[in-house]
Amino acid sequence: MGRIGRYGAGVLVLAVTALLAGCATDTQTTSALPSLYLPLSNDAAHVDTEAARDMISAYRRGRGEAALTLDPQLQKLAEAEAASMALADRPSKAQTVKGAVERLGFSSANANLSAGYHTLAEAFSGWRDSPPHNAVMLDPKAARMGIATAYAPGSKYKVYWALLTAK
Repeated sequence: MGRIGRYGAGVLVLAVTALLAGCATDTQTTSALPSLYLPLSNDAAHVDTEAARDMISAYRRGRGEAALTLDPQLQKLAEAEAASMALADRPSKAQTVKGAVERLGFSSANANLSAGYHTLAEAFSGWRDSPPHNAVMLDPKAARMGIATAYAPGSKYKVYWALLTAK
């Protein structure tokens, strides 16, 4: 009986160790999640602009278009627009934002203004599957971009997006 007791205790120790190791792995997996899959539906979350640029640029290159660069002015305008949409609890009209981009001195301005996507991957997929939004991402005249999100917890859509592109 003593052997069985020691054997059973050893199995129990191994089982608990494996269980704890599994918990540690889950925590490490969550924190190691690529930024395009991180939920942006919280106050501290911000879209990874470099990952967004890289993903959109890779998509563009795969379709024969040049990569985009992040532009500080377009970035600031995208941030302001996302915040404005979150405050108003609705997406803005792209025509108004395009005018603001052109007043900054850019040409061939375009905008994807949307809401409800909770990750960068969701937003990208939604835009890719929508012909007008896809056209913004693949605009052959575009060379620069800014992208931002804003979170409004009490709003209908929670996460608001602004992607601005221009020449």
